[in-house]
Amino acid sequence: MKFVDEVRIYVKAGDGGNGAVSFRREKFIERGGPNGGDGGNGGSVSFVANPQLTTLLDYRYQQHHRAKNGEHGMGSDCNGRAADDMVLQVPVGTLIRNEQTGELLVDLSDPGQVFMAAKGGRGGLGNMNFATSTRQTPRFAQDGTQGEEITLRLELKLLADVGLLGFPNAGKSTFISRVSRARPKVADYPFTTLVPNLGMVQYKDHLSFVMADIPGIIEGASEGVGLGHQFLRHVERCKVLVHLIDMGAMGDGRDPLADFNILNKELKKYSAELASKPQVVAANKLDLTEARERLGPFTEALRRRGIRVYPVSCATGEGMQALMDSVAEVLFTGRTDKIHTEAPAKGSGKRSGASAKKAPKKASTTRPAKKAAKKASTRTAAARKPVARKGAAKKSVAKKAAGPARKSTAKKGAAKKSVAKKSATRASVARKAVAKKTVRKASAKKSAAKKSGGRR
Repeated sequence: MKFVDEVRIYVKAGDGGNGAVSFRREKFIERGGPNGGDGGNGGSVSFVANPQLTTLLDYRYQQHHRAKNGEHGMGSDCNGRAADDMVLQVPVGTLIRNEQTGELLVDLSDPGQVFMAAKGGRGGLGNMNFATSTRQTPRFAQDGTQGEEITLRLELKLLADVGLLGFPNAGKSTFISRVSRARPKVADYPFTTLVPNLGMVQYKDHLSFVMADIPGIIEGASEGVGLGHQFLRHVERCKVLVHLIDMGAMGDGRDPLADFNILNKELKKYSAELASKPQVVAANKLDLTEARERLGPFTEALRRRGIRVYPVSCATGEGMQALMDSVAEVLFTGRTDKIHTEAPAKGSGKRSGASAKKAPKKASTTRPAKKAAKKASTRTAAARKPVARKGAAKKSVAKKAAGPARKSTAKKGAAKKSVAKKSATRASVARKAVAKKTVRKASAKKSAAKKSGGRR
């Protein structure tokens, strides 16, 4: 079946029937009065989301859809028949837009959801509805209204929970064929997948989810290179994106890290919201020797960004279970612990390769390492001893040179002290002599005074 995900169609609702102008004409009944019936309503055009459909192929070749008109009114009070509505079946996940304005009218994301795109015209009233006491013979009726018409653009966005992204020939079709019952085309040349493929994945504990495989994306897809961005709309509804990196890709400028950067760059150009969804990085084709050689540098480069890499091999099934466990955890619980890793510290990234190699040797506690450490310590102690002896000799020489200087200064200090003592004793003797003289003079004066008093 050919896959078609975008079409342009024209829809026209039915017109309403006109009302009838009629009068009752029967034998023996004079002036029977008006008996014109009303016109019927026109049919409307509606869209219904059908989960059994997966493509818009039916609307590629039939682009004009018109509902039937309502019947006109008739005499004898007969109303016209209303037309049936036209119901158009579309796949679940179809977006209906106005072609002229680009406005999104509805998103049919639920099974059985109904949307009326064009409403049918209303039927006109017959002349029997216009009879009054003053106007008993109305000779006119009302015409029906026209139904709505509009040009629509239908876009299909597949309802998938997990989306597979990667370069052409990265192994996406092999991946979805291994985890689900989908059987897409698998070949050894690029752009094997030309249309999206859906697969139902049966997980543990009776849990299941839908996975979508879209054609490969290459650099310049936003400018129309390859298949462009036309299929990225099918993973916009996905909750988790799996980046499948081809570790064995050979060619000019092909590198796993460069491929990863190009994928994220193209996603941001298409939609910033799509690029911000949780991403699980899987390194594929580990069954190849060159792929295993590239795995180490690629894993280390993404670890610096805080992204964990899951090495897998879609051909042999290696590492598939761990990858599916991480995808299911993000999908059903919303936790993203398993798809992220702690980035190394800023200082550790600047270390050279030699220092990084020496670090494990320091941390080792084996006996040979301990012996080597003891020998190194004894050597350093032996080298330090002569230096210590030389320092002691220098100190002794300095002490000897400083000895006579200290003695001379001590002698000078003693001489100064003796001179000071002599001067102090001389001063004290002079003071005592002066005191004795003053005492003698005082006693002489007293005795002279006593003698003079006795004579009187």
